[in-house]
Amino acid sequence: MERKHLTLALLVTFVWGINFPITKLGLNSMDPFVLTGVRFALAAIPLVFFIRRPSVHFGYVAAYGLIFGVGMWGAINYGIAAGVAPGIASLIIQLSAFFTMFWGALLFRETLRPAQWIGAVVVLLGLAGIFLAQKGAHEIFGIALIVLSAVSWSVGNVIIKKSGVKEIFSFMVWASLFPPIPLLTGTWLVEGAHPFVVTWKNMNGIALFSLVFQVYLATHFSYWGWNSLMKLYPVSTVAPLSLMIPVFGIVTSILLIGEQVHPIELVSIVVIIAGLAIGMYRRGKAPVSARTASSSASKA
Repeated sequence: MERKHLTLALLVTFVWGINFPITKLGLNSMDPFVLTGVRFALAAIPLVFFIRRPSVHFGYVAAYGLIFGVGMWGAINYGIAAGVAPGIASLIIQLSAFFTMFWGALLFRETLRPAQWIGAVVVLLGLAGIFLAQKGAHEIFGIALIVLSAVSWSVGNVIIKKSGVKEIFSFMVWASLFPPIPLLTGTWLVEGAHPFVVTWKNMNGIALFSLVFQVYLATHFSYWGWNSLMKLYPVSTVAPLSLMIPVFGIVTSILLIGEQVHPIELVSIVVIIAGLAIGMYRRGKAPVSARTASSSASKA
């Protein structure tokens, strides 16, 4: 990989990693569903007026938007608001790679390599350690939500694969139209105006920075950068770099918000990263399932 492209890859993974503690900063002032809804509204508007709609069935666009915006990021933000440390969340979400591989085997008859099975077992051991380290039911519930978001992410990958979309950036922009509707409407119907009023009153420079970062750097810039690399290099070259996301996520969470890592969590983090590395490693050309799995990192 050329130096400029390696620099871009590291910058993208850094942005996705630091996005987790920065999201936490936004959640200190904003309701998690309101934050998610506003994020995707800004990700879609005004770009939808200038970018041509992707040339795929619009049902795929809508389904992906709901899965990615509500099922993934709605769950992540609610989980972090419930007490999950952002660094831990940035690690657990990488489980989507294994869920995607299993969907590929189930739906597309793709063959899983022995290394992928071994990696999955190692990751599950590490995840069990994360659960054991949690101190209360609310934190366990939050971890379960992050796992659910990883499942949602993998379903989104299947939708992209089934759609056969080529205009990935356009697909993302148009899909962003759909999450705000259920997120904001549902919040209003369940909790009334209170979350919106609190969010408005608590909006400050830090919360605004968090929102802008999530929309224009973590979504628009990073999505473009990662997929540009995927077009230039083999999946086996680009995919392992996604392991830097939880590394950056955990380190920046410690530095920015003072996240404390329990010794059991620290061991579990090492185990999960090792499992991810085992599952992603292969010699020669990567199969389609690995391509789909590694592409998932581009949507964080």
